[in-house]
Amino acid sequence: MATSATPTEQTWHPYDSLLTHDTLPHRQEFDLIISDAKSTAESRTDFYDRSLTSRRYALVGVACSSIFSFSCIIAGIVILAHRGVLGVTVTNMVSNDPFNAIIQLDLQREILALILNLIVTLCTEPIGFVHSVSLRSALASESRLHFNTNLRLLTAARGWYNPNGALPNCIMAVLLIISYTSSSVILCYNFASDGSNITGSIAIAGLPLLGLGITLLLQVVITLSGMQAVKILTWSSSPFDLTAALIHHAQLNPDAFRCLRCVSNRDVDGGPAKPSEIQPSAWHAHPRIQAAAFYLWGLVAAYAGWAALIMYIWDKHTSIRMTTDPALPAWSFFPNGNPSSITYTIPGLNMQGWTLIFINLAVIQAPLTLGLHYSELIANVIRDESQWRCATGRKGLQVATNPLKSIFAYPTCLVLFLAKPFLHWMFGLTFFVDVLAGDEIVEKFAVGVYTAQIWNLCIALFVFACFFTLFALYRPRGPQPAAYGHIQTLANLVDEWSPVMWWGHKHDQVPYCHAGTSDHPLPDVKMDCVYAGFGAESPASVSS
Repeated sequence: MATSATPTEQTWHPYDSLLTHDTLPHRQEFDLIISDAKSTAESRTDFYDRSLTSRRYALVGVACSSIFSFSCIIAGIVILAHRGVLGVTVTNMVSNDPFNAIIQLDLQREILALILNLIVTLCTEPIGFVHSVSLRSALASESRLHFNTNLRLLTAARGWYNPNGALPNCIMAVLLIISYTSSSVILCYNFASDGSNITGSIAIAGLPLLGLGITLLLQVVITLSGMQAVKILTWSSSPFDLTAALIHHAQLNPDAFRCLRCVSNRDVDGGPAKPSEIQPSAWHAHPRIQAAAFYLWGLVAAYAGWAALIMYIWDKHTSIRMTTDPALPAWSFFPNGNPSSITYTIPGLNMQGWTLIFINLAVIQAPLTLGLHYSELIANVIRDESQWRCATGRKGLQVATNPLKSIFAYPTCLVLFLAKPFLHWMFGLTFFVDVLAGDEIVEKFAVGVYTAQIWNLCIALFVFACFFTLFALYRPRGPQPAAYGHIQTLANLVDEWSPVMWWGHKHDQVPYCHAGTSDHPLPDVKMDCVYAGFGAESPASVSS
């Protein structure tokens, strides 16, 4: 099975075989082959799409994120100015039932929390897109860009203080975590009494709202700084526009004799190869895919261990149970006053209390945020390969794509886009952040942890990890070499650039054939032939 993923190759190096002949004509012929390959690629890459539409959409998204962040900052400052650090502002969602107020308001609060998480996702996505494009361009300028898709928070350009360097990237990771943490504690309950009646309502806490606005604004500032620090050749998320741009600007050169070499053979000397019926998976093709998958499964195990720990504490320490009911309840998606929970009070009704709540949530929520960031790598690498494999389809490969298509047209990207707010929302269900206010002033800080809801989150993460692991392990069928967005591999495989491309058999030669791309449909490669690139010559034979 493993051998079928690697094209059959001979013990032959194109440089050695041609240079063993001492005659000058052979050396000149070898140089001519390479120069022809380079000139063909360079002459046909001037059409590449700079994707100014993607730039426009992204910057509009960043502008909307800035407007939302300023709104949060202004609203937070107003609440703090009128009510102080512990101040909240009351919404119109009110319950007059003094006994069931929290239960009645729970559903409304969770709907608002889901909407808020979705808004945070919509704000961070365009910021992340601009940040990833800037980082990609910075790595290309340093000749360190290998794949179209990179982990933007865990990959950095040279220089700690470079806007695309390690320090700003670390700050971006912390700010992203705090963004989702803030959204988890913005909504709280407020109870007011007029002497005879007690009214419960949903309130918005001023300090977390201010924190959300500041973290989003700082992400915008760092992202725009990174964008201004580099020359961006293309805003397209397509690996083909990026490859064409790099070749056109002489930052990348195609390698000769590798027209049938997939990404897993990138460190193997080039030479003739027979087509393979099956290609390597992303798991073996990209060096960080395995780490991403292992992290997702470690996340499932970590949250399962967290749930088991809470169950143990609940069983051993009755004093911190939310109720005295000794029986474990039936399963439920929403907490609904679930008795299988523990609660503990946060000391300090001041900045200390808010700080401890943020630390409590951020420490537990950080692995989830980073896990979803790791998932972006798998989703986008699979997207890049899916786009490349269209080159053997009936409609061919459309090099330029609509910027929104990359989200909604590929299953992995769509699932990830929907999973981000949903999983953060489910994480919010595992906690009961008890910020209780009376007459619009916080009177109590407490945290409740729901065991059943942690298990629900584990189940959701298990399904999520299975989905992305299966895609990472899937091995594409057919002789078309897999690239997974690897820039050098695509430069080697694409020998003719056009807005619509097809890949297949191009030339019959003796002893080696040539496969490549064209602006019209091509026949399938011949499985019994040996391919080494146009004009390649060698007296050696190929082992089968």
